Amino acid sequence: MTRRAFVRAAAGGAAAGRSEPPLTLPVRRMLDGRARHTRRALGRFLSGVWPEAVRDFERCGIHLSGILRNGEIKLSPGGRPLFPGIEREAINVVLTDRIPLGWDKGRGLAGVTTRYEGCDLCVIALDHAHGHQFPFLSVNTCVHELLHVLFGDVGEERPAGVKGEVRELRIDAYATRMWLFREGAAVRRAARDYVNRRR
Repeated sequence: MTRRAFVRAAAGGAAAGRSEPPLTLPVRRMLDGRARHTRRALGRFLSGVWPEAVRDFERCGIHLSGILRNGEIKLSPGGRPLFPGIEREAINVVLTDRIPLGWDKGRGLAGVTTRYEGCDLCVIALDHAHGHQFPFLSVNTCVHELLHVLFGDVGEERPAGVKGEVRELRIDAYATRMWLFREGAAVRRAARDYVNRRR
């Protein structure tokens, strides 16, 4: 047995022995009807990226509730994106083809998370979203963005320079621990605090 297999088995056994009941995290997914994503990108997301995120959170004892529904991103006359139908009681995950230009700033981001009119909002670009690729550097887009919400990063602008990079690395470290080692005690605590704050 390799060391990695041993660590995974030990972590999996610890998770399986957890006596706490599953924690339900309300997540509302909305598919932007105006998006120009490919059918292949949507299929890849629905069959790979999202189920992988659900699996990672389930290993931490966190159930992501909610269904996929249709909606749209509109633009105000001034060009500001509008998100009709998002809810305050849940984390809103909007699936579209690209991040709104004012938020993306030409970087081709796979996802962005923010607070929008009192609602927690993750916008995922289906053409760029991906599953786990490389530990600490390229993790599942949905896991990454949802962790930003749980750890309270949505209430502040991303710091410039090194501080911003450190914040991203911290989130990717939590995602990597969930992915490779099935370790998510800190994530579960953050999720419990999040649910309690939203009540």
